[in-house]
Amino acid sequence: MSHRILIVDDDPSIRRLLALTLAFAGFMTESASTAKEGLKKGSDTHFDLILLDLGLPDMSGVNFLERYRVDEQTPVIVVSAIHDESDKIAALNAGADDYVTKPFNADELIARIKANLRRVPPAKESASVLIVADMRMDVPNRIVSIEDELIKLTPKEFKLLRVFMENQGKALTHAWLLKAIWGIGYQHETHYLRVFINQLRQKIETDPARPKWIITETGIGYRFVG
Repeated sequence: MSHRILIVDDDPSIRRLLALTLAFAGFMTESASTAKEGLKKGSDTHFDLILLDLGLPDMSGVNFLERYRVDEQTPVIVVSAIHDESDKIAALNAGADDYVTKPFNADELIARIKANLRRVPPAKESASVLIVADMRMDVPNRIVSIEDELIKLTPKEFKLLRVFMENQGKALTHAWLLKAIWGIGYQHETHYLRVFINQLRQKIETDPARPKWIITETGIGYRFVG
């Protein structure tokens, strides 16, 4: 069965373009021209993913996300002409799963959609094993291996990698990661994150200078990919 995608954008030409692009890729779509309409459709109907513009006429995309995330966990990809990194960060912190800038490349957009549709929900605390590609994490025994080769990690590196594996494919902001690893009050200590990301890359990447696992999202944060 085809995945259903909701397009929330006030520009009719963009809605048509997105609908045609997604139909060509085999997706079913519905559209909303305002945040209010999008919130109603999003709560009344099951959608597998939402494409959201930030510049809506009745409410900002960030406010849309804050309201939508109270009850729903459907993946949301922001598709916006706003290039300011602070707006991207605000959207991601409010609950967006990814961000694509207009004008968008159709192939890139479809790839991001498919990646978010494949992404499993964050693991529950009871999850004992996390697996991404050929990386395996035994949570209770604190054992990590890549292609059956054991990787020795410090407690903080282990916690950071666990958060990444639980959020595979999702763009995670510096502030979100710092809060998740160090707690409230550390959201601006980005140097902590740089140090531990570098240490983790040295241990899990074949070539730390050209990482395949932990990808830098410039000005925003990091993305863990398999």
